[in-house]
Amino acid sequence: MPATPNDSSTDSRTHAESEFGRSFSTSEKPSLRGRFAPSPSGPLHFGSLVAAVGSYLIAKYYGAEWQVRIEDIDPPREIDGAADTILRQLETFGLHWDGPIVYQSDNIPRFLDILESLKRQDLLYACDCTRKQINKISDDGRYPNICRDKQLSFEGEVAWKLRHGKNNYDFFDQVQGQCDFDESLYREDFTVKRKDGLMAYQLAVVVDDIDSGIDHVVRGIDLLDSTPRQLRLYEVLGKAAPLWYHLPLAINEEGNKLSKQNHAEAIEAVKASQQLHQAIAFLGQKPPVALRQEPPEIIIDWAIEHFSLGSIPRQQQIPYFD
Repeated sequence: MPATPNDSSTDSRTHAESEFGRSFSTSEKPSLRGRFAPSPSGPLHFGSLVAAVGSYLIAKYYGAEWQVRIEDIDPPREIDGAADTILRQLETFGLHWDGPIVYQSDNIPRFLDILESLKRQDLLYACDCTRKQINKISDDGRYPNICRDKQLSFEGEVAWKLRHGKNNYDFFDQVQGQCDFDESLYREDFTVKRKDGLMAYQLAVVVDDIDSGIDHVVRGIDLLDSTPRQLRLYEVLGKAAPLWYHLPLAINEEGNKLSKQNHAEAIEAVKASQQLHQAIAFLGQKPPVALRQEPPEIIIDWAIEHFSLGSIPRQQQIPYFD
C-alpha cells in the first residue's frame, strides 16, 4: 500500500495530527451524513459488503444519515441491472438507506460547470499524453506534468489535468492514524476529465460528497492514496474536507483483494445472516456466535448497539476464506 501511517505508543485515533484531518473522541457525535457509493459493475461481494457494513455502522453509531449513491459514470465498466441488484442486496442484508438513491450520472451537468469554473481560474490544462509516453519518462508511474506549460487546446481527445497545490496533503485517518505519502504524489497534476470525455472519479466523488453534505467518508484502504488528490480538490473548491475512515481490505488465498475483477463471488441472500455476521466480525466487532441464526435486522441492531470504532483493525489487509 502507498501510505505509511505513523506508529505511536498510544492509539493515535484519539489525537489530532494533521492540517487535513482531525480526530475526535468516540463520545462525540459530529456526523450528519455518511454514504456507500458502489459502481454498478456487478453485484456486491464480501469485500464490498465490509465497506457497506462499516459505513452503515459508523453512520448509525453517530446518529447520522446513510446515503446510497450509485456511481454510474463509467458506462464501459457497467453491467445492465447491476444497480438494482446492489440495492436488493443491501435491503436483504438489513442495510436500509436514508432518503432517495443518488445516481451520479444525474450530476454530470454539475461536474461540467465545476470544470469550467476551474478552467477559468487557470487551474486546469489539457494533456494529450498516452500511458506509453508517460511510462517512458516516469520511474514511479506518476504523471510528470509533461503538458503543464504546453497550452494545448481543451478540444479533442485530451485529458484535463488539475494543477497540484503547494501543500503536503497528509491527513489523519480515524482508523489508520496519521497518513503520509511520498512528496511525488503531492506534486502530481492529476486527471479530472478523461480523454474519452468521461468524468474522472476524483472530481465526481468530491463534488457529490460536497453537494450531499457528506461529512465522513468510510471506504476501503485501497483508496487511501486517492485522498491527497481529493484534499486538493476540496482546497480549490473552498470546502472543508470530511473525516476519513479507511477500512482493511479482504484478500483471498493468493493475497489479492476481493474484487469483481478478480471474480470474487457475490454475496447470497440465503447466506445473508452468516455473511453479515462475518463482515461485522471482520471489522473487529465481536458478535455472539448464536447471532448467526438471527435475521439480518437483528444482527444489524446488535452491531449498532455494541459498535466500537477502536476495535476496527488498524491493518491494511486481512485474509478472508469463506
